[in-house]
Amino acid sequence: MTDSLLEVAGLGKRYPVRSGVFGFRELVAADEVSLSVKAGETLALVGESGSGKSTVGRCILRLETPSGGRVRLDGKEITELPESEVRKLRPQMQMVYQEPLESLNPRHPVGKLVAEPLFLHGIVPKSDIKRRVVELFRLVGLGEEHVGRYPHALSGGQQQRVGIARALASNPRLLVLDEPTSALDVSVEAQILNLLKDLQEKLKLAYLFISHDLAVVSMLADRVAVLYLGQIVETGPTRDVLFNSYHPYTRALVSATPVDHPRQKKRRISLSGEPTSPIDPPANCRLVPRCPFAQPVCSKVEAELASVDAHRSTRCVRFQREHRNGIWNPSE
Repeated sequence: MTDSLLEVAGLGKRYPVRSGVFGFRELVAADEVSLSVKAGETLALVGESGSGKSTVGRCILRLETPSGGRVRLDGKEITELPESEVRKLRPQMQMVYQEPLESLNPRHPVGKLVAEPLFLHGIVPKSDIKRRVVELFRLVGLGEEHVGRYPHALSGGQQQRVGIARALASNPRLLVLDEPTSALDVSVEAQILNLLKDLQEKLKLAYLFISHDLAVVSMLADRVAVLYLGQIVETGPTRDVLFNSYHPYTRALVSATPVDHPRQKKRRISLSGEPTSPIDPPANCRLVPRCPFAQPVCSKVEAELASVDAHRSTRCVRFQREHRNGIWNPSE
């Protein structure tokens, strides 16, 4: 993975949770997460709500301190750097948030919010800041007339464009996009996705795109990592993962995606019951209580993320055994 801009290995995040009067247990939000993103590439991190996607993104950016594992940005280890050193790396890695209005200070004009990183990191001389802010606004499809407006005076799409402009102000190499279009109307969502694609091509940006919308992922992402209860259960090129899924959880996600035509038939794979608690989860496969394809071996053997070929990996004991023996049948 030496050609990767971002390398994450064994990333974990645990939170202490009170148990009883004096005791504590651990809530596992992320567990042994490993991934990589090349310059100019989009890796989508997908999964249902509560799977740990946002936690992984925040730990990568050191907005939260990981409990374990390693994060490298352009070959530089950043996991254990002191906050003063991390601050120097902030310009290279930025985040675009899910709720644009909540991420913008309502007391200041949006032009001032975009100028803030320019002041903070000394990106351009003070005399050029106003000109650079206007350039950034035009880059994301806004006009000079928007610079003096307050966040509440903008539409949801315009607010998110401001959020993107602010993230781009420091000339980053990596953007973590935390469901940046989920709060937008469908038509506006398409415009923001097209903007992100154009910006990536123009600026050679790397994206870690966090989402639960597989239709959006199929449009934007080069590769996909599927997260379930803090663990990556499948990775690979987007088309391969979405059209030839190996892990039962991935197949259930894909089968839940709405079809293009009401008469089009699609086999639905249902996961029964509730997800396993993230507090002290079992070492074996965490999907076993809900998996329609589970076998006795799934409860006995620890599920590890293993390579299937040069591009695909999965964390499914049954698949790994049947694939190894040449008897894999995804219809069963």
